[in-house]
Amino acid sequence: MNYLTKLNSSTAFLASKIANKLTSKFSITISMLGAILIALSGCATTQSLTPQQCQTSNWQEVGYADGIRGRSGAYFGQYTNQCASVGGAMPNRIQWEQGRQQGLKSYCTELNAYKLGREGYDWQPVCPLEGIEKLEEAYSQGRYYYIRQRDLDYLRSPYPFGYGPGRFGYGYRPFGYGW
Repeated sequence: MNYLTKLNSSTAFLASKIANKLTSKFSITISMLGAILIALSGCATTQSLTPQQCQTSNWQEVGYADGIRGRSGAYFGQYTNQCASVGGAMPNRIQWEQGRQQGLKSYCTELNAYKLGREGYDWQPVCPLEGIEKLEEAYSQGRYYYIRQRDLDYLRSPYPFGYGPGRFGYGYRPFGYGW
């Protein structure tokens, strides 16, 4: 009788152990799939264009939107490649460039340069050379504020030097080492 009780309890223990392993492997697999999907979605810089969009898009408006974002003239090649791959009409480079130049007038301002720096974004070198010093100065002032604020937030955190349980999954580590 004892033998059957031990056999049943050890079988139940083994079954629960296998179930836990499978569950943890399944959750790790799902987590990895989610991370891969998020990483791949970050690679897409523009939407895929349909043949209808290639034919009916107002390329001046598209260029204006790209100019406001600080995109270079080389960015037009992505539209050309997308429209060629879907068999649509080729985009109009002249209209796109006219719109982009209008958008760059909004992008290449001291206020926008400061805002980009303060929010931690990179400055794109697409502005005309006249007045570039003022734009770079405004960007560097905004960037200085961003870095200063980021560092203060880091120092205000409860575990700024890696002593807490949340950093890399370890417990308390004096001086940041794993001794």
